[in-house]
Amino acid sequence: MTGEDTLTGGLPAVPRAPGARMIGVAIPIPDPYGPTLQRWRESFGDRLARSIPTHITLLPPTEVNERRLPEIEEHLRLVAESEQSFRILLDGTATFRPVSPVVFIALKDGIGGCERLEAKVRSGPLTRPLLYPYHPHVTVAHDLPEEVLDRAFKELADYRAEFTVWGFSLYEHGPDGVWRPLRDYVFGSGAAGPHRA
Repeated sequence: MTGEDTLTGGLPAVPRAPGARMIGVAIPIPDPYGPTLQRWRESFGDRLARSIPTHITLLPPTEVNERRLPEIEEHLRLVAESEQSFRILLDGTATFRPVSPVVFIALKDGIGGCERLEAKVRSGPLTRPLLYPYHPHVTVAHDLPEEVLDRAFKELADYRAEFTVWGFSLYEHGPDGVWRPLRDYVFGSGAAGPHRA
């Protein structure tokens, strides 16, 4: 998966059709790692740094009719109910270049858990094709000059973080171009609620 299949994909700032909502599903990167990586992304001059919370994509930007949201939310609740927490270890940088101008933090552990979860999320009412095979990652620089991508690759080469995934979040792409979490889905219980502050 490249940058075009993450929440970073180049999107218009407004919905494409009346009644349409642009949504995505992702694993939020918890504190302190998420905000730290967001600051790194901002330091590289990535214009999307403040518009996208740090995440691992499970469902890339997908346009849906707002009438389908209850069905989608129930689908996500059932997916969460069937899952258990798993560990993710982030370790160093990698890139999708030359296919796509993206530098990302790689997963050393937790790839299988992300792949299983992604397949469940991207089923039922959220079935859709991908441009590229799914590859879980955390974007830190996207669509920047080559020298900046090189710098991001080098400066975060030793980055390492470990955390337990508690669930995932449903996000919406707002009229202002910002991705905001709408609801969290907790593993095991299937409990859904407002996004954790």
